[in-house]
Amino acid sequence: MLSLELIREKPDLVKAGIAAKNEGPEIVDEILEVDRRRRTLLQQADTLKHHRNEVSDQIAALKRSKQDAATPIAEMKEVGAQISSLDEQIKAVEEKLHDLLLSVPNLPHGSVPVGASDKENTVVFTWREKPSFTFVPKPHWEIGESLGIIDSAAGAKISGSRFYVLKGLGARLERALVSWMIDVHVEQEGYTEIFPPFLVNRESMTGTGQLPKFADDLYHTDTDDLFLDPTAEVPVTNLLRDEVIPEETLPIKYIAYTACFRKEAGAAGRDTRGIVRVHQFNKVEMVKFVRPESSYEELDSLLENAEGILRKLDLPYHRSRMCTGDLGFTAAMKYDPEVWMPGQNKYVEISSCSNFEDFQARRANIRYRTRDGRLAYVHTLNGSGLAVGRTMAAILENYQQPDGSVRVPEVLIPYMRTDVIR
Repeated sequence: MLSLELIREKPDLVKAGIAAKNEGPEIVDEILEVDRRRRTLLQQADTLKHHRNEVSDQIAALKRSKQDAATPIAEMKEVGAQISSLDEQIKAVEEKLHDLLLSVPNLPHGSVPVGASDKENTVVFTWREKPSFTFVPKPHWEIGESLGIIDSAAGAKISGSRFYVLKGLGARLERALVSWMIDVHVEQEGYTEIFPPFLVNRESMTGTGQLPKFADDLYHTDTDDLFLDPTAEVPVTNLLRDEVIPEETLPIKYIAYTACFRKEAGAAGRDTRGIVRVHQFNKVEMVKFVRPESSYEELDSLLENAEGILRKLDLPYHRSRMCTGDLGFTAAMKYDPEVWMPGQNKYVEISSCSNFEDFQARRANIRYRTRDGRLAYVHTLNGSGLAVGRTMAAILENYQQPDGSVRVPEVLIPYMRTDVIR
C-alpha cells in the first residue's frame, strides 16, 4: 500500500509509476477526491462537536442557575443527529478510501527500465553454456512418462486438467529437492525454517497484496472464508503482521516449503503439457524482513541464494531483469532466474526475486522500532528458492541420457540414494 501522504504530495509521480505498470493512473484523482471529501466531513463534524461542547457548558450553567434550558437542549438534539449522520458518512468514505488505496500498485524503483511487457525484459547475466547432446533431447513430460515417474493421465482422472501424479523415483526426487533446498538455505545461508498452514485468512491475503486484485486466481473455501495459499510468501510474511520488531533483530530471514494452489485464470493455452504451469505445485520460498536502507543489498543476496541452488545443481540459467510492465502489482524491483530447458529449447522462469520496499509492510502493519525509539516500516523481500516442479523438469531435461535414463545431480545422490533414474 502506498502512503496517502505520498499520493497527496506527489500525485504526478504516483500517476507516472502506475502508468508504467500498465495500470490506470486515474485512480489517483479518485483517491484525492475521496480524501478531500473525507477531510471536509471531518472538519464539519469537528466544528459541530466543538459547538456542542460549548453549548453543553451553557446548558449546565443554566441548570445550575435554575433557568430554562429547553431551547439549547432541543438545539443540541438536532446537532447530535447531524453529528451522527456525519460520523456515518465519514465511516463510509474512509472505507472507500481504504479500498481505493488497496487497489493501487506499488511504484517501480527509479532504476527499473520502462517497458510494456515481458518482451522488454533484459537478460543481465548468464551462467554456464547450454549443454550439447549427441541425440535430440526430449521434453520432461516425455521423459517422465517413459520412466513411469510422471503420470498426467492419473492426475487428470483424479482432479482434472493441469494436475499430475508423481510415482516411484519421481516422488522421491520431489521430496529430495525440498529437503535438500531447505538444508542448503538453513545450514549454509542462515535462514530459519518455517512450516506454515496451507490455508490462510482474508487478512493475510490482503496483507501481501493478493487481495483484492487477484481474487479470480485464488482457491477459496466458502464455509470458513479461507484461501489455499498461492505461495509461502503469504503465510510467512503474515507471521509478523501487526508486529513491532526490535531493529537489532533485522534482517529476519525465513525459508518455508508449501504446496501452492493457483487457478492460473490468465494462462489459458500456455504450457499445457508437463509440470511447469499447473494448479498445484510445491515451492521452497525465501522471505526477508530488512531495514529500508539495506533492502537492495538484501535483494542481491536473495538472488545469490536462489541462483546458488541452480549452480549447485549445475543447471544452466540466465537472469532476467523485469521492466515496469512485467513487475507485477506488488514489486518495486524484480529479477527472474530462468533455467534452460533443452527439450523445449527455451529458458523457463524458475524463481522470482522481488523487493516490495514498504508496500506489503504498510498493508500488513509490520514495523520495527529503531534504536532511538522511532517506529518505521520494514522492507519485505521474497524469492523462490526454488519452484520444485520446475526444478525437477529442468533436471530431467538437462540430465537425460541416450538410453532414456536420467542422471541424478551429485548433490542429490545422498537424498535420492541412487545416481540414476531408469
